[in-house]
Amino acid sequence: MPRVGKLAGSSRGRVRAAPAGRVAWLATLLKGRPRQRQDLCWQQRQAQATELWLVIVDASASTRRYQALAHSKGLLAEVFDQAYRQRARLALLTASGAGPQWQRHGLKASAALQPWLQALGAGGGTPLIAALEQARHWLLARHKAHPQEVQRCLVFTDGRLQRWNALHPMPCATLLVDMELAPVRLGRARQLATQLQAEYQHLEQFRIKD
Repeated sequence: MPRVGKLAGSSRGRVRAAPAGRVAWLATLLKGRPRQRQDLCWQQRQAQATELWLVIVDASASTRRYQALAHSKGLLAEVFDQAYRQRARLALLTASGAGPQWQRHGLKASAALQPWLQALGAGGGTPLIAALEQARHWLLARHKAHPQEVQRCLVFTDGRLQRWNALHPMPCATLLVDMELAPVRLGRARQLATQLQAEYQHLEQFRIKD
């Protein structure tokens, strides 16, 4: 997994563990759970667009319980803002209702995503597995078309699934954010992260103390 410092394969702005600038959440999380402010990476200057961030959001009805999706919007807003500031391309896939739906296909991130995020609601079924498989194939095809592009994948889910077959890992560095906030937790999001060979973080772990 990428470590603190210059992102591998990228000629863009450096990030470092220093209390200056804005928190670079993607770089911070891909090197492990931040336990104190010294563990945070900070964006020092704007990037020059050689990365693609694929964000998969589970917006099924179960994420409405205990306001799981609502509590995740703050972190999602930060991710979108970082993508915009670093001029990264953004692909956005939501999983709810009858099937996954693409909201962005590798376009440059823009401030227009923030109103869309605020309006995003939860409901319907849980087509997360279909979304993950669709995203994996899309990333593979994207890599063939843009071999120099550095891909990152972030998955937001509460893991509230019944059963699923073994999953193939994503073809890039992946972070899974567990949105499950129920008092009694099933812990299936961690199982998903293991199968995807993804870094695992729980949503509650983003409350950094000064």
